[in-house]
Amino acid sequence: MKFAREMTETRDKLRVLGHDAVIPFGTEHHLKDAEFVDNLEDNMAWCIKHDVMRKCFEEVAGSDAILVLNYKRRGIDGNIGISALMEMGIAHYLRKKIFLLFPIPHFREHRWAHEVMIMQPVILNGDLKKIK
Repeated sequence: MKFAREMTETRDKLRVLGHDAVIPFGTEHHLKDAEFVDNLEDNMAWCIKHDVMRKCFEEVAGSDAILVLNYKRRGIDGNIGISALMEMGIAHYLRKKIFLLFPIPHFREHRWAHEVMIMQPVILNGDLKKIK
């Protein structure tokens, strides 16, 4: 729930800065129904029924750029989850600009730091105003 709210708040901040920003498909559904988020089986069934992964990839394909909100998660500063990594891979393949809100951790602290750095993301150091 917290991350869904962070995405929504960041989208709203980006819109104030003049960007046309969207959040991943399904995120707002999670915000509307707290019980849904807590039930993994229902969550997975809903995501499969609505083809969430493909819709997220389509959003990446239709965008000019993506922003990964790599907040501290699981004790790792700048953590990037597997879904974000897949979306970054699509963006990189399609030659989209990739922004990271925070620096990625050292490769000894993060499983796919090398892969992320090869994509040459723009590191914002927490400052959304750096997005051009």
